[in-house]
Amino acid sequence: MERDKVVLGLSGGVDSAVAGRLLLEAGHRVEAVYLDNGVGDAAPARQAAAQLGVPFHVADIRPALEREVCGPFAGAYRAGLTPNPCALCNPRVKFPALLAWADRLGARWVATGHYARAEAGRLLRGGAGNDQSYLLARLTRPQLARCLFPLGGYEKAQVRALAAGYGLSAAQRPDSMEICFIPDNDYPRWLEARGMAAPPGDFVDREGRVLGRHGGIHRYTLGQGSGLGLSGPRKYYVSAIRPETGQVVLSDGSDLTVRQVRVGGLNWLVETVPAQAAARFRHSRTDTPVTLVPQGEGELLVLAPEGVRAPTPGQLAVFYQGDLVLGSGWIKRA
Repeated sequence: MERDKVVLGLSGGVDSAVAGRLLLEAGHRVEAVYLDNGVGDAAPARQAAAQLGVPFHVADIRPALEREVCGPFAGAYRAGLTPNPCALCNPRVKFPALLAWADRLGARWVATGHYARAEAGRLLRGGAGNDQSYLLARLTRPQLARCLFPLGGYEKAQVRALAAGYGLSAAQRPDSMEICFIPDNDYPRWLEARGMAAPPGDFVDREGRVLGRHGGIHRYTLGQGSGLGLSGPRKYYVSAIRPETGQVVLSDGSDLTVRQVRVGGLNWLVETVPAQAAARFRHSRTDTPVTLVPQGEGELLVLAPEGVRAPTPGQLAVFYQGDLVLGSGWIKRA
Protein backbone atom coordinates (compact mmCIF):
# COMPACT_ATOMS: atom_id res chain seq x y z
CA MET A 1 0.00 0.00 0.00
CA GLU A 2 1.43 3.37 -1.06
CA ARG A 3 1.25 5.87 1.80
CA ASP A 4 1.17 8.93 -0.47
CA LYS A 5 -1.43 7.55 -2.87
CA VAL A 6 -4.98 8.91 -2.61
CA VAL A 7 -8.28 7.87 -4.13
CA LEU A 8 -10.30 11.05 -4.66
CA GLY A 9 -14.08 11.03 -4.87
CA LEU A 10 -14.48 13.30 -7.91
CA SER A 11 -18.00 14.51 -8.74
CA GLY A 12 -16.96 17.11 -11.30
CA GLY A 13 -18.01 19.96 -9.02
CA VAL A 14 -15.75 22.75 -7.85
CA ASP A 15 -15.09 21.31 -4.38
CA SER A 16 -13.78 17.90 -5.38
CA ALA A 17 -11.83 19.36 -8.33
CA VAL A 18 -9.99 21.86 -6.10
CA ALA A 19 -9.44 19.14 -3.48
CA GLY A 20 -7.70 17.12 -6.18
CA ARG A 21 -5.43 20.01 -7.14
CA LEU A 22 -4.50 20.65 -3.50
CA LEU A 23 -3.64 16.98 -3.03
CA LEU A 24 -1.37 17.07 -6.07
CA GLU A 25 0.34 20.21 -4.79
CA ALA A 26 0.94 18.43 -1.47
CA GLY A 27 2.82 15.69 -3.29
CA HIS A 28 0.19 12.97 -3.33
CA ARG A 29 -0.37 10.54 -6.17
CA VAL A 30 -4.06 10.87 -7.00
CA GLU A 31 -6.52 8.60 -8.78
CA ALA A 32 -10.09 9.84 -9.24
CA VAL A 33 -13.24 7.78 -8.76
CA TYR A 34 -16.66 8.96 -9.91
CA LEU A 35 -19.51 7.40 -7.93
CA ASP A 36 -22.29 6.59 -10.40
CA ASN A 37 -25.69 6.85 -8.69
CA GLY A 38 -27.68 6.40 -11.91
CA VAL A 39 -28.80 10.04 -11.98
CA GLY A 40 -25.77 12.26 -12.56
CA ASP A 41 -23.47 12.72 -15.55
CA ALA A 42 -19.87 11.51 -15.38
CA ALA A 43 -18.68 13.85 -18.14
CA PRO A 44 -17.80 16.84 -15.86
CA ALA A 45 -15.87 14.53 -13.53
CA ARG A 46 -14.03 12.96 -16.47
CA GLN A 47 -13.14 16.45 -17.73
CA ALA A 48 -11.93 17.51 -14.26
CA ALA A 49 -9.73 14.40 -14.02
CA ALA A 50 -8.23 15.18 -17.41
CA GLN A 51 -7.48 18.76 -16.33
CA LEU A 52 -5.87 17.47 -13.15
CA GLY A 53 -3.93 14.89 -15.13
CA VAL A 54 -5.00 11.94 -12.95
CA PRO A 55 -6.39 8.48 -13.80
CA PHE A 56 -10.19 8.28 -13.83
CA HIS A 57 -12.46 5.41 -12.76
CA VAL A 58 -16.22 4.92 -12.43
CA ALA A 59 -17.78 2.99 -9.54
CA ASP A 60 -21.40 1.81 -9.80
CA ILE A 61 -22.97 2.51 -6.40
CA ARG A 62 -26.59 2.10 -7.51
CA PRO A 63 -27.31 -1.24 -5.75
CA ALA A 64 -25.75 -0.10 -2.47
CA LEU A 65 -27.49 3.29 -2.68
CA GLU A 66 -30.88 1.64 -3.16
CA ARG A 67 -30.33 -0.83 -0.33
CA GLU A 68 -28.71 1.48 2.22
CA VAL A 69 -30.21 4.89 1.46
CA CYS A 70 -33.14 5.08 -0.96
CA GLY A 71 -35.15 2.25 0.57
CA PRO A 72 -34.66 3.41 4.19
CA PHE A 73 -35.28 7.02 3.09
CA ALA A 74 -38.69 6.11 1.65
CA GLY A 75 -39.60 3.92 4.61
CA ALA A 76 -38.70 6.64 7.09
CA TYR A 77 -41.12 9.14 5.56
CA ARG A 78 -43.94 6.60 5.68
CA ALA A 79 -43.12 6.10 9.37
CA GLY A 80 -43.50 9.81 10.09
CA LEU A 81 -39.75 10.48 10.31
CA THR A 82 -37.60 13.05 8.50
CA PRO A 83 -34.54 11.15 7.25
CA ASN A 84 -31.10 12.55 6.44
CA PRO A 85 -29.89 10.72 3.31
CA CYS A 86 -26.35 12.17 3.28
CA ALA A 87 -25.71 11.06 6.84
CA LEU A 88 -26.82 7.55 5.82
CA CYS A 89 -24.88 7.50 2.55
CA ASN A 90 -21.47 8.63 3.75
CA PRO A 91 -20.66 5.70 6.10
CA ARG A 92 -22.70 3.04 4.27
CA VAL A 93 -22.16 3.78 0.57
CA LYS A 94 -19.86 6.63 -0.42
CA PHE A 95 -16.83 6.03 1.80
CA PRO A 96 -17.03 2.22 1.65
CA ALA A 97 -16.99 2.48 -2.16
CA LEU A 98 -13.99 4.83 -2.12
CA LEU A 99 -12.14 2.67 0.41
CA ALA A 100 -12.79 -0.43 -1.70
CA TRP A 101 -11.20 1.34 -4.68
CA ALA A 102 -8.31 2.48 -2.50
CA ASP A 103 -7.66 -1.12 -1.50
CA ARG A 104 -7.88 -2.21 -5.14
CA LEU A 105 -5.43 0.48 -6.27
CA GLY A 106 -3.07 0.15 -3.31
CA ALA A 107 -3.84 3.60 -1.89
CA ARG A 108 -3.53 4.47 1.79
CA TRP A 109 -5.97 7.38 1.69
CA VAL A 110 -9.35 8.46 0.38
CA ALA A 111 -10.34 12.10 -0.03
CA THR A 112 -13.44 14.15 -0.81
CA GLY A 113 -14.32 17.81 -1.17
CA HIS A 114 -16.14 18.04 2.16
CA TYR A 115 -15.53 21.09 4.32
CA ALA A 116 -14.25 19.32 7.44
CA ARG A 117 -10.92 18.24 8.88
CA ALA A 118 -9.53 14.82 9.74
CA GLU A 119 -6.47 14.71 11.97
CA ALA A 120 -4.99 11.49 13.37
CA GLY A 121 -8.29 9.70 12.84
CA ARG A 122 -10.31 12.44 14.53
CA LEU A 123 -13.07 14.45 12.86
CA LEU A 124 -13.07 18.22 13.34
CA ARG A 125 -15.15 21.09 12.08
CA GLY A 126 -14.31 22.82 8.83
CA GLY A 127 -14.48 26.57 8.19
CA ALA A 128 -17.22 28.38 10.08
CA GLY A 129 -19.03 29.48 6.93
CA ASN A 130 -19.70 26.06 5.46
CA ASP A 131 -18.68 23.37 7.94
CA GLN A 132 -19.87 19.90 6.87
CA SER A 133 -18.69 17.84 9.84
CA TYR A 134 -22.35 17.24 10.75
CA LEU A 135 -22.83 15.15 7.60
CA LEU A 136 -19.69 13.09 8.29
CA ALA A 137 -20.39 12.28 11.93
CA ARG A 138 -21.66 8.77 11.14
CA LEU A 139 -18.31 7.71 9.70
CA THR A 140 -16.54 5.10 11.80
CA ARG A 141 -13.15 5.58 13.39
CA PRO A 142 -11.50 3.07 10.99
CA GLN A 143 -12.98 4.98 8.04
CA LEU A 144 -11.81 8.34 9.40
CA ALA A 145 -8.30 7.00 9.95
CA ARG A 146 -7.92 6.83 6.15
CA CYS A 147 -9.64 10.11 5.24
CA LEU A 148 -8.21 13.38 3.94
CA PHE A 149 -10.33 16.52 3.59
CA PRO A 150 -8.17 19.09 1.78
CA LEU A 151 -10.81 21.85 1.96
CA GLY A 152 -11.11 21.80 5.75
CA GLY A 153 -9.40 25.15 6.20
CA TYR A 154 -11.12 26.95 3.31
CA GLU A 155 -14.34 28.85 2.72
CA LYS A 156 -16.43 28.36 -0.41
CA ALA A 157 -15.51 31.73 -1.96
CA GLN A 158 -11.83 30.88 -1.55
CA VAL A 159 -12.32 27.52 -3.26
CA ARG A 160 -14.08 29.10 -6.25
CA ALA A 161 -11.27 31.64 -6.52
CA LEU A 162 -8.70 28.84 -6.43
CA ALA A 163 -10.58 26.93 -9.14
CA ALA A 164 -10.61 30.01 -11.36
CA GLY A 165 -6.91 30.58 -10.74
CA TYR A 166 -6.13 26.96 -11.63
CA GLY A 167 -8.18 27.29 -14.82
CA LEU A 168 -10.50 24.45 -13.82
CA SER A 169 -13.74 24.13 -15.80
CA ALA A 170 -15.55 23.39 -12.53
CA ALA A 171 -14.97 26.95 -11.29
CA GLN A 172 -18.40 28.16 -12.37
CA ARG A 173 -20.36 24.96 -11.91
CA PRO A 174 -23.32 25.38 -9.53
CA ASP A 175 -23.25 23.72 -6.14
CA SER A 176 -24.49 20.15 -5.98
CA MET A 177 -28.11 19.38 -5.17
CA GLU A 178 -29.19 18.58 -1.63
CA ILE A 179 -30.29 14.99 -2.38
CA CYS A 180 -28.15 13.51 -5.13
CA PHE A 181 -30.66 10.84 -6.20
CA ILE A 182 -33.56 13.32 -6.43
CA PRO A 183 -32.31 15.89 -8.98
CA ASP A 184 -35.19 18.35 -8.57
CA ASN A 185 -35.31 17.95 -4.74
CA ASP A 186 -39.04 17.15 -5.01
CA TYR A 187 -38.97 14.20 -2.64
CA PRO A 188 -42.81 13.88 -2.31
CA ARG A 189 -43.05 13.35 -6.06
CA TRP A 190 -40.11 10.89 -5.90
CA LEU A 191 -41.88 8.91 -3.17
CA GLU A 192 -45.13 8.94 -5.10
CA ALA A 193 -43.37 7.67 -8.25
CA ARG A 194 -42.03 4.74 -6.21
CA GLY A 195 -45.47 3.96 -4.80
CA MET A 196 -44.19 4.84 -1.31
CA ALA A 197 -46.32 7.90 -0.60
CA ALA A 198 -48.55 7.91 2.47
CA PRO A 199 -52.31 8.31 1.93
CA PRO A 200 -54.12 11.60 2.59
CA GLY A 201 -55.23 12.30 6.14
CA ASP A 202 -56.43 14.94 8.57
CA PHE A 203 -54.82 18.03 9.99
CA VAL A 204 -55.86 18.11 13.66
CA ASP A 205 -55.17 20.32 16.64
CA ARG A 206 -53.83 19.12 19.98
CA GLU A 207 -57.36 18.31 21.14
CA GLY A 208 -58.01 16.19 18.05
CA ARG A 209 -60.33 18.63 16.29
CA VAL A 210 -60.10 18.32 12.51
CA LEU A 211 -58.74 21.47 10.86
CA GLY A 212 -58.57 20.24 7.27
CA ARG A 213 -57.12 17.60 4.97
CA HIS A 214 -53.54 16.98 3.89
CA GLY A 215 -51.90 15.07 1.06
CA GLY A 216 -49.99 12.50 3.15
CA ILE A 217 -47.67 12.61 6.17
CA HIS A 218 -44.62 12.25 3.90
CA ARG A 219 -45.10 15.89 2.87
CA TYR A 220 -44.48 17.32 6.35
CA THR A 221 -41.78 17.62 8.97
CA LEU A 222 -41.80 18.70 12.60
CA GLY A 223 -41.71 22.48 13.00
CA GLN A 224 -42.80 23.18 9.42
CA GLY A 225 -44.75 26.43 9.18
CA SER A 226 -45.08 26.99 5.44
CA GLY A 227 -46.53 25.06 2.54
CA LEU A 228 -49.33 23.62 4.68
CA GLY A 229 -52.09 24.85 2.37
CA LEU A 230 -54.31 25.61 5.35
CA SER A 231 -55.75 28.95 6.38
CA GLY A 232 -56.98 29.76 9.86
CA PRO A 233 -57.17 32.37 12.59
CA ARG A 234 -53.43 31.97 13.32
CA LYS A 235 -50.23 30.71 11.73
CA TYR A 236 -49.93 26.96 12.12
CA TYR A 237 -46.86 24.78 12.68
CA VAL A 238 -46.49 21.02 12.52
CA SER A 239 -46.06 19.89 16.13
CA ALA A 240 -46.49 16.11 15.71
CA ILE A 241 -46.89 13.47 12.99
CA ARG A 242 -48.95 10.38 13.77
CA PRO A 243 -48.24 7.63 11.23
CA GLU A 244 -50.58 5.19 12.93
CA THR A 245 -53.60 7.44 12.23
CA GLY A 246 -52.26 9.47 9.30
CA GLN A 247 -52.80 12.68 11.26
CA VAL A 248 -50.62 15.79 11.19
CA VAL A 249 -50.98 17.76 14.41
CA LEU A 250 -50.85 21.55 14.15
CA SER A 251 -50.31 24.17 16.84
CA ASP A 252 -49.29 27.79 17.24
CA GLY A 253 -45.67 26.64 17.66
CA SER A 254 -45.41 27.36 21.37
CA ASP A 255 -45.04 23.64 22.14
CA LEU A 256 -42.10 23.03 19.79
CA THR A 257 -39.27 24.00 22.15
CA VAL A 258 -38.13 21.14 24.38
CA ARG A 259 -35.37 20.61 26.93
CA GLN A 260 -34.90 16.85 26.71
CA VAL A 261 -34.17 14.79 23.59
CA ARG A 262 -33.84 11.01 23.36
CA VAL A 263 -31.11 9.83 20.97
CA GLY A 264 -30.26 6.29 19.82
CA GLY A 265 -27.93 4.46 17.42
CA LEU A 266 -24.89 6.14 18.94
CA ASN A 267 -21.62 6.41 17.02
CA TRP A 268 -18.80 7.68 19.23
CA LEU A 269 -15.60 8.93 17.59
CA VAL A 270 -13.63 9.45 20.81
CA GLU A 271 -12.61 7.12 23.61
CA THR A 272 -13.95 9.23 26.47
CA VAL A 273 -17.21 11.14 26.17
CA PRO A 274 -17.58 14.20 28.43
CA ALA A 275 -20.85 14.92 30.20
CA GLN A 276 -20.91 18.50 28.94
CA ALA A 277 -20.86 19.21 25.21
CA ALA A 278 -22.35 21.26 22.41
CA ALA A 279 -24.90 19.72 20.06
CA ARG A 280 -26.30 20.35 16.62
CA PHE A 281 -29.74 18.89 16.05
CA ARG A 282 -29.86 19.68 12.34
CA HIS A 283 -27.44 20.69 9.59
CA SER A 284 -27.06 24.32 10.62
CA ARG A 285 -24.57 26.57 12.37
CA THR A 286 -26.46 26.56 15.67
CA ASP A 287 -24.74 24.96 18.66
CA THR A 288 -26.72 24.16 21.81
CA PRO A 289 -25.04 23.54 25.21
CA VAL A 290 -26.13 20.11 26.46
CA THR A 291 -25.57 17.53 29.16
CA LEU A 292 -25.23 13.92 27.95
CA VAL A 293 -26.84 11.29 30.18
CA PRO A 294 -26.31 7.64 29.11
CA GLN A 295 -29.50 5.57 29.31
CA GLY A 296 -28.25 2.08 28.45
CA GLU A 297 -29.19 0.01 25.40
CA GLY A 298 -27.27 2.41 23.16
CA GLU A 299 -29.43 5.42 24.01
CA LEU A 300 -28.71 8.85 25.39
CA LEU A 301 -30.82 11.47 27.11
CA VAL A 302 -29.68 14.90 25.97
CA LEU A 303 -30.53 17.70 28.39
CA ALA A 304 -30.68 21.17 26.83
CA PRO A 305 -31.44 23.81 29.50
CA GLU A 306 -31.68 26.59 26.91
CA GLY A 307 -34.20 24.59 24.89
CA VAL A 308 -34.15 23.13 21.39
CA ARG A 309 -36.77 23.98 18.79
CA ALA A 310 -38.36 21.02 17.03
CA PRO A 311 -35.72 18.29 17.31
CA THR A 312 -36.97 16.03 14.55
CA PRO A 313 -37.15 12.22 14.77
CA GLY A 314 -35.05 10.69 12.01
CA GLN A 315 -32.57 13.56 11.95
CA LEU A 316 -29.07 13.47 13.40
CA ALA A 317 -27.81 14.92 16.67
CA VAL A 318 -24.06 15.60 16.53
CA PHE A 319 -22.00 16.34 19.64
CA TYR A 320 -18.93 18.60 19.79
CA GLN A 321 -16.24 19.70 22.21
CA GLY A 322 -14.83 22.81 20.62
CA ASP A 323 -14.01 21.83 17.05
CA LEU A 324 -13.75 18.12 17.85
CA VAL A 325 -16.65 15.89 16.82
CA LEU A 326 -17.39 13.56 19.73
CA GLY A 327 -19.98 11.46 17.96
CA SER A 328 -23.61 11.34 16.89
CA GLY A 329 -26.95 9.61 17.27
CA TRP A 330 -30.35 9.52 15.64
CA ILE A 331 -33.08 11.62 17.25
CA LYS A 332 -35.84 9.32 18.47
CA ARG A 333 -38.19 11.65 20.32
CA ALA A 334 -38.38 14.78 22.43
